[in-house]
Amino acid sequence: MSGKFFNFRLVSNLKDPGTLKIAVLDGYTLNPGDLGWDGLDSFGEVSIHDRTPPDQVISRAAGCEVLLTNKTQLSGDSLRKLPALRYIGVLATGYNVVDVRTARELGIVVTNIPSYGTQSVAQMAFAHLLEICHHIGAHSEAVKQGEWSKNGDFCFWNYPLIELADKTIGIIGMGRIGREVAGIARAFGMKIIATDPDPKPELINENLRYATLDELLEQSDVISLHCPLVESTKGIINRKTISRMKDGVILINTSRGQLIVEEDLAEALKSGKVAAAGLDVLQTEPPPDNHPLLNLPNCTITPHIAWAPREARIRLMGIAMDNLRSYLEGNPVNVVS
Repeated sequence: MSGKFFNFRLVSNLKDPGTLKIAVLDGYTLNPGDLGWDGLDSFGEVSIHDRTPPDQVISRAAGCEVLLTNKTQLSGDSLRKLPALRYIGVLATGYNVVDVRTARELGIVVTNIPSYGTQSVAQMAFAHLLEICHHIGAHSEAVKQGEWSKNGDFCFWNYPLIELADKTIGIIGMGRIGREVAGIARAFGMKIIATDPDPKPELINENLRYATLDELLEQSDVISLHCPLVESTKGIINRKTISRMKDGVILINTSRGQLIVEEDLAEALKSGKVAAAGLDVLQTEPPPDNHPLLNLPNCTITPHIAWAPREARIRLMGIAMDNLRSYLEGNPVNVVS
């Protein structure tokens, strides 16, 4: 989005960019020490915080023209208390941590990182699916515990094993990641049903077709969520939509935890309506100890790491720097609306 469409005040018009005040509010998850922040200090005076508690946001951001945040919330009330702030770089694709409407009213540009993790997130979706199909970890542990050595046969398995060829995967959301998942599914010989508010006819082929959400729910053996969290998708997986699914369906979510009503999913996993779920995201992160999904044997949960391979984080860091540089040059890119 070009600056002429956005009522923003350019930082470099306010002072020499070399004297800009920049704060990274929660840099640890992006860079726990294996990347460095090389280059950021070329833009100005930088303070980097591993994490910022809610009650310290204002004090740490005070006087800053530029803030970088991943999951630290920047509410409208906070933004109004930061009169120097002109630019927020969200270090993620999702930008619901920022009150974008208030930012726009105040002339603050907000950018995100739209495409750094396409391959890594799609890979994680299939990591969960393949774990459900083969229980690699559990079988490896059984071997190490001596079960194979004591077995009278040349092989054994403790769980049903599932072949993906000719199974139907329903992909809810056919953006970059959804399309990448579709490509992997095709390589496994799966049939693909997709639903998206903006279907692209050029993607249709003998293995992929678009359908309504109800058709996808009713016909899919596997359902994988790749849609953004908006009002229409919040809680899209719930008791009602689960009831329309095939008995024994597999559910994968590497998108946003709020897409699923977790109590309803827990009930379906206990009953067997949903045979298994693979989740990289939950509604509350980190989850409370009494979370309804934590102790279910047919639910695999990873701690929101689909985005986190080093290769993806390097891309993210590079795009974040480019976003800030483009803004300072007067031509902001990846501006969220």
